[in-house]
Amino acid sequence: MPYPLDAAAVRSWCGLALEALGRERERIDAINVYPVADGDTGTNLYLTLESAARAVEAAFDGHASAGTVPRLADALHAMAHGALVGARGNSGTIVAQLLRGMTEVLAAAESAESTADGAGDSVGDGVGDGSADALRRALRRAASATYEAVAHPVEGTVLTVATAAADAAERARRGAGGPAGAADAAEVARAAHEGARSALRATPGQLAVLGRAGVVDAGGCGLVALLGALADALSGEVPVTPVAVRVDAPLPVAAGCEAAARVAADGCGDPDGPAFEVIYLLEAEDAAVAKLRARLDALGDSLVVVGGDGLWNVHVHVDDAGAAVEAGIEAGRPYRIGITHFGGAGRVKEPALADRAVVAVVPGPGLAGLCAEAGATVVSVRPGEPPASGELVQAVRQARAREVMLLPNDPELRHTAAAAAEQARTEGVRVALIPTRSAVQGIAALAVHEPGRSFDEDVVAMTSAAGATRYAELAVAERQSWTMAGVCQAGDVLGLIDGDVAVIGPDLVRTAATVLDRMLSAGGEMVTLVLGAEAPDSLGERLERHVRERHLAVDTVVYDGGQYAAPLLIGVE
Repeated sequence: MPYPLDAAAVRSWCGLALEALGRERERIDAINVYPVADGDTGTNLYLTLESAARAVEAAFDGHASAGTVPRLADALHAMAHGALVGARGNSGTIVAQLLRGMTEVLAAAESAESTADGAGDSVGDGVGDGSADALRRALRRAASATYEAVAHPVEGTVLTVATAAADAAERARRGAGGPAGAADAAEVARAAHEGARSALRATPGQLAVLGRAGVVDAGGCGLVALLGALADALSGEVPVTPVAVRVDAPLPVAAGCEAAARVAADGCGDPDGPAFEVIYLLEAEDAAVAKLRARLDALGDSLVVVGGDGLWNVHVHVDDAGAAVEAGIEAGRPYRIGITHFGGAGRVKEPALADRAVVAVVPGPGLAGLCAEAGATVVSVRPGEPPASGELVQAVRQARAREVMLLPNDPELRHTAAAAAEQARTEGVRVALIPTRSAVQGIAALAVHEPGRSFDEDVVAMTSAAGATRYAELAVAERQSWTMAGVCQAGDVLGLIDGDVAVIGPDLVRTAATVLDRMLSAGGEMVTLVLGAEAPDSLGERLERHVRERHLAVDTVVYDGGQYAAPLLIGVE
């Protein structure tokens, strides 16, 4: 018997979609040849829906604690928001926008029906008699929203499949049996699923790279699975039960990606395309995002910007990862920055697992860009928001390597990183946890990383480089406090050497000079300075001059750490 289009149906839809993508993940990865033959579309869609499902479960748990029942709008908003903040890759970002488009229409329909029934602000029970029409309109809005999000839409992709699903939904006849609204909605969902399947089969004839590879579009394949789950959830053909979701749930190693590998080998893609994928969440106003779209469009391709109401998910392929992140900083507040290097062959790389990769946790977009350009897979964090072990595991998976060097760059992340490394080992990845306690130690370790030598030799070299780098950080005291260097007052500048407060000073320049002198008194050949966004413009130049005048034969290198980095990080090797 069909189910009504309500919050419980959304919960079931999330669970069934996650199950379906889990079953299809390897197959979708294997046919991923567009826009980049990197064999990760299935994985990206799975992780996006995993985030959506977690958000829906959290919404139900919150209402259960309050003794209330979630409305359809509550579940939909949770699903769309979870997909937005957890979107991975081009395909996941587009699906997040598709869900947002459906949410706009269905939430409005529930509100209108509740008002018409005189329910006001009371708890609703979904969309009743008008559910079929609402679902038709929701699917149409979803399709149009995906086109709006993509800078340069291409047919033969998930966009085409979404449009075909909306077309088929509009042609669906009204159901004849069962509760009027529920039967209609189930039939509309089934028609949309069948329309999407038909459109998917036609994609090789619409997009040349698919035709040459002999595969259908990977993103469209994922959308077919998503719509099939919706039809199942509304039709009552499968049990409506919540699916347990774990952040660090193990995923099988991706399939060999034969089709993607064939595309790369045959040169069917664009070997001169951008080298990096950049994705981040962004807090910004609509006007700023419009300017951001134009700037990123000039920097690269595969640009997708989704979201709204002040929160956006930005995805782009570029050669200059730092410029893409800096554009986000100018527009608002970027965070959860992910930068992936496609490999030396440009966008079309061999999808087979690399021998070895580096995963680095860093504060600030400047350091994220620096480490990405050195070949690392980056997990960018904001102060007070350390990554969970599941995020580090996902970064290890994203690195797509048999061996991974994990750089936590923070003593507080030691246990989290160790748990992530252990989880990745159970999935067949050989992981070494390099005990870096600061971003400057991570830079030193990354500088000596050499994939050509043996795993153990690389571990020893990177660990030795990190251990030979003394580190310091300058911070501003927020309140009066006792420290190892004495009592500090609010506004004092604190110089922390190897994690302990060693100097208290009146300003950044003088305190930094004192810290440098103290560190170099024990010797050193190289000073690394990482400037945060709050550092004075002249700080780097003045400290370089101080080192040059006071410490002979010591070189200095200065990096821009950007937003969220400390005012100043110092490394002495």
